[in-house]
Amino acid sequence: MHSSTNHDSHRRSVIKAGVISALVSPSALAHSTNPAKIRIGQIGVGHGHANKLSVYRSLPDYEIVGIVEPDQKLRDQAMQQPAFRDLRWMTMEQLLEMPDLSAVLVETEVKDLLPVAEKCVSRGIHIHIDKPAGESLSQFKKILSIAKQKKLLVQMGYMYRYNPAILLLKQFLREGWLGDIFEVHAVMSKVVAPEGRIAHAAYRGGMMFELGCHLIDLVHSILGEPSQVTGFHQHVSPSNDALLDNALAVLEYPRALATVKSSAQEVDGNARRHLVVCGTKGTFHVQPLDNPSVRLTLAESVSSYKSGQQEISFPKFTRYIADAIDMAKIIRGEKETDFDYEHDLSVQRTVLQASSLTR
Repeated sequence: MHSSTNHDSHRRSVIKAGVISALVSPSALAHSTNPAKIRIGQIGVGHGHANKLSVYRSLPDYEIVGIVEPDQKLRDQAMQQPAFRDLRWMTMEQLLEMPDLSAVLVETEVKDLLPVAEKCVSRGIHIHIDKPAGESLSQFKKILSIAKQKKLLVQMGYMYRYNPAILLLKQFLREGWLGDIFEVHAVMSKVVAPEGRIAHAAYRGGMMFELGCHLIDLVHSILGEPSQVTGFHQHVSPSNDALLDNALAVLEYPRALATVKSSAQEVDGNARRHLVVCGTKGTFHVQPLDNPSVRLTLAESVSSYKSGQQEISFPKFTRYIADAIDMAKIIRGEKETDFDYEHDLSVQRTVLQASSLTR
C-alpha cells in the first residue's frame, strides 16, 4: 500500500503524534497496580490456541495453579511444549477445588468447550472460553445466564478484539469520522493441512464456524446484530473429506450490508486477511489483520488525518497480551468488560446462522 506523495511526511508523523496514544487504552495495555496475583488454571490443550497460556505465565498479574488434560496423547504432546512445561497436571475436580481459584482458561476441543465452561461458572469461577462457543446456542445462553447471576466474567477468545488497528477503527466510529457505515467486508482464510481438515470437518459449520467467527465478532462491534443472515457453503477441494472449505456469509442491516468470507485453501491467506469498513465520509481498510496496517481514505480532513489516502503502520502486535491484562483488571473490579453478555450471545447467534447451524 502506498500513500500519496504530498502527504507522506504527515502520514508518518501521525504514528508518532497521535495513533499510538489513541490505541494505548488503559484497559488493554496497562498493568494493574494491585500486586495480588490472580490464581488461574487451564482446562484442555486440544484447542488450536491452547498455548496462549504462555502469555499468562509471562504476566505478573497471574499465578498458574494447575492444568487439566484427560487425553493422555494430548497431554504428552503438550508437556513437550514451552507453554505447558513444568506445570502441575491434575484432574478437573482437583483444579476446580483449588483454594482461591479465580479463573479458568477453557481450551478444550470445541465440542467440549461449553460443558467445561458450564462446570466452571456453576462453581463461581470466571472463564476465558476459546472460540467458537460451541454448537448449542441454548447451552451458551445458559452459561451466560449463570455468569450474569453470579457476576462472573465470560471472556471470549476472539483474537482481533485488542488489535491496534481495530482499536483505532473504534475511535473513528465513536467520533463519526467515517460517516454512516453502509458496507463491511472481511476475509480470513488459510491453507489447512489434511489433519486439520479432518478435525474441522467434525463441525458442520466448516470454515465459517472455525475462522469466520473472528470476523463476525468484528462486524458486530461495528454494526451490531444483523436483521438477516445468509450463509453459503461449498466443498471445493479435491480432498476426500467433508469439510465445507469455501464459505461466505451475507449479513443484512437496514442501511448496510456486510460480507464475511473464509476458505481452507488460500495460498498465503494470512497476508490477505482483511477488514474493510466503508462510510459516507471515508473508508478504513485493515490488511493484514494479524500484523496490521491501515489504508485510510477520507473525503475531508478530521483531527490529525488529512483528506485523501494515507497509510498507517503499527508496532508488531502480539495476540492475547491485552486480553489477559484486561481480564485481570475486570476480575479485580478495576473496570467493566467492554464485551457484555448480550454482545457475546448475539455474536454466537450470528455465528451459528452464518454457519447454517441453528441448534
